[in-house]
Amino acid sequence: MIIHVDMDAFFASVEQLDNPELIGKPVIVGGTSNRGVVAASSYEARKFGVYSAMPIFQARQKCPQGIYVRPRGYRYKEISIQVMSILSSFTPVFQQVSIDEAFLDITGCESIFGTPYEIGMKIKQKIKSEAHLICSVGIAPLKFLAKIASDMDKPDGLTYISPEDMHLFIEALPVRKISGVGKQTAGHLGKMGIVTLGDVKKYTRETLLTRLGKYGNRLYELANGIDRSTVDVYRPVKSISTEETLAADMADKDRLKKYLLKHSEDVGRQLRKKGCKARTVTLKVKHSDFKQVTRQTKMPCYTFSSEKIYQAAVILLDEYFLRKPVRLIGVGVSDFDDKKQAVQMELFAGSDDGVEKWEKVDSAVDAIAEKFGKDVITKAGLKGN
Repeated sequence: MIIHVDMDAFFASVEQLDNPELIGKPVIVGGTSNRGVVAASSYEARKFGVYSAMPIFQARQKCPQGIYVRPRGYRYKEISIQVMSILSSFTPVFQQVSIDEAFLDITGCESIFGTPYEIGMKIKQKIKSEAHLICSVGIAPLKFLAKIASDMDKPDGLTYISPEDMHLFIEALPVRKISGVGKQTAGHLGKMGIVTLGDVKKYTRETLLTRLGKYGNRLYELANGIDRSTVDVYRPVKSISTEETLAADMADKDRLKKYLLKHSEDVGRQLRKKGCKARTVTLKVKHSDFKQVTRQTKMPCYTFSSEKIYQAAVILLDEYFLRKPVRLIGVGVSDFDDKKQAVQMELFAGSDDGVEKWEKVDSAVDAIAEKFGKDVITKAGLKGN
């Protein structure tokens, strides 16, 4: 049996937890500027039609009386760690899939914690008593069904699909509820007469493969109660990135570089915290017309140096022709080397590019920030930014 746990309106709920005056009020996390997007909305705000990824200006139109707050990433991560620690205490087969959701394979745990339904209730109770937040839980024999089940009775819900009821549930399940089926795919399936997973059985596997490609094979298996995806105990991070919507559209590259410095610092800090190095740097730019562009480059060696990441990002920006002002800018890294291998020293003095030097500087700054707060040391280039 698989359990999917999804924290309800996580960011907004944390804000209400830390500020009880916000309880029962329409809270929208995403900042106070009209140029941003909604990161999360409380259920009170959702009654007005405000949802994640909606532009803030649109949210204000729908919910002018809403309380708009800036995201506090560090606080959400702190609570997430606490929640994930609670979840991992129920089973060693545990997979965190985002900051606020996770899968648990509880097969064989019944003798310790009780029936699957009882385990789901115990998880909810422990999160509520220790983290003081609510979550929705889905329990099913298949991973994809557990994910769907957790969304059926929000907020603070628990939906249990027993092995005996699974096939009846699958028969009636709308295909639009399945991950990967968007409006376009749903429309195409509708033309084939496929509205529920039960309708998929009208077709052979070969026909579905011909009409829908690989996804046709997955639909065939799901319709027949087969889900080969498992709860992966270890899910390595493949990239780290940060980005920011600017207060005003900007075409001045020198000013944009200050934002690159800020985000390079953050990305490098996250790399060092995870104990890994990266080699590929990505520059992300979104223009005033909302057109998004990315550019990548490989650094000479793996590093967690914020300075080296910044230098690579600056080169990418310098080489990019700004046809229109920039609305959003960000920096990311990928191609990780998490073996923590030592950086090879250059053979001749004066020939290295300062990678090791900058890594030592960054590590020292991290140690000071850990002890006295991250704002105690700020690069001169970020002053007044």
